[in-house]
Amino acid sequence: MIEAAKNSAIGALSALAVMLLLSPSAILPAAESADTSSPRKIQTVSGMPAVVDPNNLYSETRSDKLSPTVANHLSRVYVPNRASNDVWVIDPANLKVVDKFKVGVHPQHVVPSWDLKTLWVNNNAEGRNDGSVTPIDPVTGKPGKNVPVDDPYNMYFTPDGSVAIIVAEARKRLDFRDTHTMAVKYSIDTPNCPGINHADFSIDGRYGIFTCEYGQSIAKVDLVGRKVAGYLKLSKGGMPQDVRISPDGKVFYVADMKAKGVFVVDGDSFKEVGHIETGIGTHGLYPSRDGTKLYVANRGVARVYGPPKGKGSVSVIDFATRKVTATWPIPGGGSPDMGNVSIDGKQLWLSGRYDNEVYVIDTSDGSMRKIPVKTEPHGLTVWPQPGRYSLGHTGNLR
Repeated sequence: MIEAAKNSAIGALSALAVMLLLSPSAILPAAESADTSSPRKIQTVSGMPAVVDPNNLYSETRSDKLSPTVANHLSRVYVPNRASNDVWVIDPANLKVVDKFKVGVHPQHVVPSWDLKTLWVNNNAEGRNDGSVTPIDPVTGKPGKNVPVDDPYNMYFTPDGSVAIIVAEARKRLDFRDTHTMAVKYSIDTPNCPGINHADFSIDGRYGIFTCEYGQSIAKVDLVGRKVAGYLKLSKGGMPQDVRISPDGKVFYVADMKAKGVFVVDGDSFKEVGHIETGIGTHGLYPSRDGTKLYVANRGVARVYGPPKGKGSVSVIDFATRKVTATWPIPGGGSPDMGNVSIDGKQLWLSGRYDNEVYVIDTSDGSMRKIPVKTEPHGLTVWPQPGRYSLGHTGNLR
């Protein structure tokens, strides 16, 4: 009997060994979990360029990553002056205004197209029905004819580049349009997102996080299902603005003018997981060229319009620690708003919304120069920028 049991055990072990040899997939999960050095792979939506470095989705926006598409583009800074309905053009080499031209009514942002071939001025004509977008040829720096578009407060592009997203703030709606003709293809209503205006997109391109400026909340939009996936009420503040995803794609940073800082939101679970205090009127968010820091523009007042020479500043957040490492007050007061970083990452350019000026900030120490412009400058664009494609706004490239 003992011999029979022994033979039975040996037979069972032999059978198990044969099964494992013939079925290597049976031990695959254990092997994957043990190999912590293997980089995670991001399965993007169809048509979206691959994520080269999952730990730093800004890896392709480093100084040496200029696309051949922008090789012949003029080095310029385009400043939309909302109240004077024009764009002023600055040569960053000598900090001089070298051109000025009229556009539509109330230009808000200058937006690089997904293919990097056009800069679009968003003229949303607040309180009117004659909104438009003005194309700028970055090779010549000259504008083309206005294209009628309803309420184009801001403009983004789906990560696959198939359509432009017009953020129709006053309509509580996202209009998905042809990237060249601006003809409407479809729309997504966002009825519970008053003041919808800024956004950023998940690392895989499946959804976007949009801010609701007058709703103390943010909206998660399912780009694949073409619907609002949900709304999230923020814990304090009440005036969310710009949004930027972390280099590893795991959280979103949401600026809030009334919360004196930046909320940290887990995009996948859609939960608020933290808050980082920066300054009064937190507004614009811009990653450093190496993807290690986030520059935060604090406009100086916690409302849409404010007086000149306010308590404006720029804070620097370390992505790794989620802590503020420096704060640079605007000398003499100011109102830093929106802009971007230079190709080499050594300068941060921001509009001075209430002070009719542009700030050129040295990113090594926060020292700055001021350039006078026209009335109420808003979403300026530094061009060209490194990167393969643009998701919109003032140069959200990847």
